[in-house]
Amino acid sequence: MKQVNIGLLGVGTVGSGVVKILNDNAEIIKKRLGFELKLKKVCSKIVHDDVKHLVDGIMVDSYEELFDDDIDIVIELVGGYDFAKNFMLDAISNKKSVVTANKALLARHGYEIFSRAFENKVDVGYEAAVAGGIPIIKAIKESLSANNIQCIKAIVNGTCNYILTEMERKQAGFNDVLKDAQEKGFAEADPTFDVDGIDSAHKMAISSSISFGDNITEKDVFTEGVRDISLLDIKYASEFGYKIKLLGIARLIDDKIDVRVHPTMVKKDDALASIEGEYNAIKVKCDMADDTVYVGKGAGSLPTASAVVADVMDIARNIRHSSPLRIPLMSFPFNYVRKRNIIDINELEMDYYIRFSVDDSVGVLSKISGILGNNNISIKSVIQLNKGEDWVPLIVLTHKAKEKNIQNALHEIHKLDIIKDKTLLIRIDDE
Repeated sequence: MKQVNIGLLGVGTVGSGVVKILNDNAEIIKKRLGFELKLKKVCSKIVHDDVKHLVDGIMVDSYEELFDDDIDIVIELVGGYDFAKNFMLDAISNKKSVVTANKALLARHGYEIFSRAFENKVDVGYEAAVAGGIPIIKAIKESLSANNIQCIKAIVNGTCNYILTEMERKQAGFNDVLKDAQEKGFAEADPTFDVDGIDSAHKMAISSSISFGDNITEKDVFTEGVRDISLLDIKYASEFGYKIKLLGIARLIDDKIDVRVHPTMVKKDDALASIEGEYNAIKVKCDMADDTVYVGKGAGSLPTASAVVADVMDIARNIRHSSPLRIPLMSFPFNYVRKRNIIDINELEMDYYIRFSVDDSVGVLSKISGILGNNNISIKSVIQLNKGEDWVPLIVLTHKAKEKNIQNALHEIHKLDIIKDKTLLIRIDDE
């Protein structure tokens, strides 16, 4: 019975989960594989107290020791860009297969890493880089491989989904709920990557690349976050029959890619509208399998570590049977991976929710509606709230319009002295 040895770089939140799973579930892993996985060497500046006893005797001082001949698979869990990239490329050059949860790195340098792995005939596992414990990478690369994937719509940031859920549940403002999320550990001390949509953009770059056979990077993803969403927006979205979600969208349209992340009003009867709290969900539309939906926790020590270990097991089977690269690293063989044009969001058409802060005076609506009409934008609904104050919210729902026309109209409207604060725009998903 062949034993496959593992080297682990980084024993933080996810790394400690990997150590626990390899220890606590060693027996079921061995039964499923038919051979043993052994954590042979660990390199980490910090080790969580609850797993220190599990790594005693296998800690090494230098990460280069993870490239020794007795290591078959290396796990990278330190995150970041430069060091992690150099480590992974060094590991690959030393003929080591690599498993990572580093979505930021793959969204920026994935094609280079996968290319190097292909040249060296080793595997790269990255299931944990998108939606934590949800096996969406495997679903796209394997389970849906007989399909043309047409569209992905996804909630892939649990922090934002938790915040939006709690704002509605507690009838509280964004800042109050964010503070609560930080105290409970659902949000980082610096929540920028989450609430500004950057984390979701990384994940959409990866998932859209393997869905369409394209080399999509983080820079290709139009990105907006949720900082400006107010309780008022959540209330009126509900009255109009919608929920507000930070949605990642990727579509293949006329051999071009539409990929974006932004707050979106989703119909209440849509499966994604029901996803609450820190949960993630991905809806994949295919030509033969139609819609499939995947739901689970997208972060956390054990859910993410579970995806890491599953990748290790898949690669261990390949090593056991001398069949590296059995599944193409980017879901398509490299000669089919392309770099398509990205559709500019200004060319897209959809419905819009717009919240203005306006002077509570006669003629305000006619001025705004006139500018919208001059830009070929038709109004579906209007709510003007009269609070007996100088400045009041004016909410407009539009029929389908081109983004470029919407932005041009807003630019004109913002020049009017009847507008006070920044106008909020939320795109509506009515498909």
